[in-house]
Amino acid sequence: MTTSAEQTGSGDSAVLEPTPAAPAAPVDEPARELAYEAATEESPEPVAIDPEERRALVIGEALIDVVRSSDGAVTEHPGGSPANVALGLGRLGRGVDLLTWFGRDGFGELLTRHLTASGVEIVPGSDQALHTSVAAATLDERGAATYDFDLTWEVPERWTSPALPPLVVHTGSIAAVLEPGGPDVARILAAHRESATITYDPNARPSLMPPADETLPIMESLVRLADVVKVSDEDLEWLRPDTDADVTAQEWATMGPGLVVVTRGGTGATAFSSDGTRVDVAAPRVEVADTVGAGDSFMGGLIDGLWSARLLGADRRTALHSCDDATLRTVLERCVRIAAVTVSRPGANPPTAAELA
Repeated sequence: MTTSAEQTGSGDSAVLEPTPAAPAAPVDEPARELAYEAATEESPEPVAIDPEERRALVIGEALIDVVRSSDGAVTEHPGGSPANVALGLGRLGRGVDLLTWFGRDGFGELLTRHLTASGVEIVPGSDQALHTSVAAATLDERGAATYDFDLTWEVPERWTSPALPPLVVHTGSIAAVLEPGGPDVARILAAHRESATITYDPNARPSLMPPADETLPIMESLVRLADVVKVSDEDLEWLRPDTDADVTAQEWATMGPGLVVVTRGGTGATAFSSDGTRVDVAAPRVEVADTVGAGDSFMGGLIDGLWSARLLGADRRTALHSCDDATLRTVLERCVRIAAVTVSRPGANPPTAAELA
C-alpha cells in the first residue's frame, strides 16, 4: 500500500444549507459557503419544493484507477466508489451533485470530463486538492481487483451548497473512514437526516483503512445514521470474521436502517428489512471483464430503484421501513442486472437507462 504522506487543508466541515451572505468573493471566483458548524448552523426558512426537482448529493472520493491486468496491460479509468455511484445515478437519468476532492491536474481534468459527460454536477470547491488521488488496481485471472492507494481525502473547507435540499445523501468507502474528512462526512449526513434519505456503502478497503476492530465502530456509527445500507459479504467477513455475514446484516437492520442489502458477487443479493423481511435474488450469468465498480453500480441502481418506488426523502422513512416484498424484489432484480452489465466491460462503466430498457 502507498498512501500520501501529506494531508492538505484544515479538514473543517462544510456547510449544508444557505447561510446569511458572506463577504463578497473576488470577481473571478464564485462566492462559497462558510464552513459548516453543527453547533451554530441555523435551519433555513421552509420553502415549497417540488419533489421532482430534488436531487441526490453524493459525498466522497473521486480518483483514477490505474488498472494492471493479468497479462501486464495497464489502463487508466476514472473511479472512486462514491464518484462511481454518482456516475451511475447520472446515467440512469437522476439529478446528482458530487462533493469530492481532487486536484487541478491532468487526472482531475479526466475525472471532470468523465463525470460531467454523464450528467454529474461537481460541487464547486471540490477541486482544491494538491493532486488527484490514484488507486492502483491489479486484476487476477478471474478479473477480481486488489488495490493500492496514493490518496488524500477531506471535505473542502469552503464549498457551494446545492440550491435545493437533496432528496437523498449518499456516502461510503474511504471518504467515510479516512481522516481528516471522515468525521466531517458524518456531520453532513446527520445534518441532512431531517429532510433526506441517507444511504451508505461501507465498501471496505483493508489495505487503506485501520484494522477491522477499529474500523467496525466507525462504520456502525454510520449505519445508525443511514436509512439504506448496501454492503458486500466480503466486507462483512472482514469486519466480523467470526460472525456469519447474514447475522451481521440482520443486526444492522435493527440499528436504524430500514433496509440492509448484502451483495454476494456473482451469486446475487439479499435484502434485510427492519421489520424482519428477507428477499433473495440471483445474479444473471455474464462473461466477466473485471469487477471494478460492480458494487458501486449496484448501489446507484438501489438508490434509483427506491427513487422510482417513491421511497426516498425523510417523509417516506416510515414507508421504507415497511416496504413490501414485491417492491424489494423488483428493485433488487434491476440492481443485479445493472451490476452484471458493469462487470461485462472494463472499468467502472455502468449502464444508461436506455441500455437497460
